[in-house]
Amino acid sequence: MKTITDSLFYLGADDLTQDLFENQYVLSEGMAYNSYLIKDRKTAILDTIDIRKADAWKASLQEALQGAQPDYLVVHHMEPDHSALIAWAMEQYPGLEVVASAKAIQMLGQFFDGADTTRCKAVKEGDVLSLGGRSLRFFAAPMVHWPEVMVSFDDKDGILFSADAFGKFGALQKNGFWGDEDPDWACEARRYYFNICGKYGPQVQALLKKLSGLEVRMIAPLHGPLLRENLSQYLNLYDIWSSYGVETEGVFVAVASIHGGTMEAARKLVDILKAKGCPKVVLADLCREDQAEAVEDAFRYGKLIVCAASYDAGLFPPAHSFIHHLQDKGWQKRRVGLVENGSWAPSAGRVMKEMFGTMKNLEIVEPVVTIRSRMKAADIPALEALSDAMLA
Repeated sequence: MKTITDSLFYLGADDLTQDLFENQYVLSEGMAYNSYLIKDRKTAILDTIDIRKADAWKASLQEALQGAQPDYLVVHHMEPDHSALIAWAMEQYPGLEVVASAKAIQMLGQFFDGADTTRCKAVKEGDVLSLGGRSLRFFAAPMVHWPEVMVSFDDKDGILFSADAFGKFGALQKNGFWGDEDPDWACEARRYYFNICGKYGPQVQALLKKLSGLEVRMIAPLHGPLLRENLSQYLNLYDIWSSYGVETEGVFVAVASIHGGTMEAARKLVDILKAKGCPKVVLADLCREDQAEAVEDAFRYGKLIVCAASYDAGLFPPAHSFIHHLQDKGWQKRRVGLVENGSWAPSAGRVMKEMFGTMKNLEIVEPVVTIRSRMKAADIPALEALSDAMLA
């Protein structure tokens, strides 16, 4: 348990043993699961925690309550990493009332067989929960990133309880309890955002507009550090990310090479782009790099070149998986260049064009460069032309 203000306490816990978030995203520095307690004339628990850290959460809750009985359990998000202890809390505290959106209450029985929904209070956009000296005002945040999500705002202290928004990968003991203690908040927050919420940019934009009139002095997310300094920088990044804007000018070169020939051409392309004055060129090996990292970089930069080998009359699977992830996450508003390699029947370019063709607001530039097995001197002009078209 950690005291944040005289009325707000942190009940969350770090999990340093977890290697995958949502059983798919690599965690190199663990994960933080955040939960809070407000003590006023009424006492409110704000969300619970993942079952893996149940004992730590229960101990923090009991320490913060100091024998008192909580009045409310506010559920901002029903995903299991934040809701695992709802049934336990309802059983432990018979007078506890669950406060959540109607959709979250509907989901309660899906996660907890026999859950008593008569002890639930449904709140909607604009509703206020009075705790005595302070109140929580609720804002609907559908699809950020589940349909039942609510965020709440403590008008007295200016604290936004933002659910999964403004979260990031990594344990607090690794990166700092406060955002200003984190040496590189944006790096893992970006990877988290685009892989968790990237598809739902319009919904995040709608939430940002709702919050724009609030005097927010602190953001308390369900993952990652609390934010209290220079909040405009975090809000600005979320605005760029959710509007599919370009955060960093440059070209991301994503490569899926089988025997090294495609990688050789990609490295030559990087050299050409740099020689032409491109401000930033980043190369990633799709066969080895975490796909979530590659997705992050594709969203970060305004231009993408995919260099891929042909395979089984189609596309080499690491490149196919990467582009499929971009499709799933609603990647858009970018310029794309393609380099294919094939020894007898190049097919990668055709498949990549088809896949990118399903996405919105993309410009696929010409020429599509075809390499036959190994790059030759005769291939350099085509790589030069592609570079010129990308930088035009």
